[in-house]
Amino acid sequence: MRIASIVAVGGLALSVAACGEAPDNDKNAGSGAKKFSACMVTDTGGIDDKSFNASAWKGLQEAKAANDNIDIKYVPSKAEADYEPHLTQYVNQKCDFILAVGGLMADATSKIAKANPNQQFGIVDANPGDANVYPMQFDTAQAAFQAGYLAAGLTKSGKVGTYGALPIPPVTIFMDGFVDGVAHYNKTKGKNVQALGWNKETQKGSFTNDFAKQDEGKKVSDTLVAQGADIIMPVAGGSGLGTTSAAKASGGKYNTIWVDVDGCESTPDCAAIITTVVKNIPEAVKEAVVKAAGGEKLQANPGFVGTLANTGVSIAPYHDFDGKVPAELKTEVDKIKADISAGTITVTSQAQPTK
Repeated sequence: MRIASIVAVGGLALSVAACGEAPDNDKNAGSGAKKFSACMVTDTGGIDDKSFNASAWKGLQEAKAANDNIDIKYVPSKAEADYEPHLTQYVNQKCDFILAVGGLMADATSKIAKANPNQQFGIVDANPGDANVYPMQFDTAQAAFQAGYLAAGLTKSGKVGTYGALPIPPVTIFMDGFVDGVAHYNKTKGKNVQALGWNKETQKGSFTNDFAKQDEGKKVSDTLVAQGADIIMPVAGGSGLGTTSAAKASGGKYNTIWVDVDGCESTPDCAAIITTVVKNIPEAVKEAVVKAAGGEKLQANPGFVGTLANTGVSIAPYHDFDGKVPAELKTEVDKIKADISAGTITVTSQAQPTK
């Protein structure tokens, strides 16, 4: 991804009061006079979800590091009912850039954006179609296709699995890519590896119905393991930690593939994580905020769509599994990236963002 050039914001510094008093549960980064304020509203998983909320906050931190005229803060949502009040309070505090994290926030963001057409918003994992909302979306089906192929090539039981938090596009796009990657392996190798937990045709599968409850993640993955899966990809935010933790405790009985941010950098369960389907949220958020702080108008159309070709999505290094993945399989997974980027392999999903 091209990194935008950094342009310092000139003019007089705004006082802290210009953004108003932060809510009681606000987390402020930095202090002193504010020149450009970037304010983030998390989804319900919270800032410690080791997933997309944490990734977005990392992007804001990197923007601040790149341009010290940027001040950042966030407020965590404990329930969906918090979205509108949190967004509204940041409008009232006159934040220069308000970032909503997660597809579940699309409706609330659109509503507040329409009511405040001169306010700049950004959103991760959705595109509400408003001129003042800069969408950052990711075609994770492409990288998940690689992960599905990899899992099919590594399974000993002949069964792999995936599950989600909720049946929403930012979740099911991973699951679509994963099962298609397994199918591509079967077609290429003449094998019959089964993908449990998701049916792409019917768009039905296994879900925790929560992004935070680790016990729910463990419960779903226990079922998949009981059905024979020895590699599982949870697409469930913090709930997925219930799976990675249990996999680590299983002593190799089964292993996992993480999503969003490299699980070996963000969780304590690296020993059970083969790789991660990475969504490069930090770079997308950093670039958007740095551009906005430099006075550039963020164009809602086309916004940003991360792909394998522009490194907006990828698979992480194999870490502890590097010596366990056969060289031939590594080469094949790398070739899939090249083929998808070149258009030789086309990955499809009902949940794919438009490019």
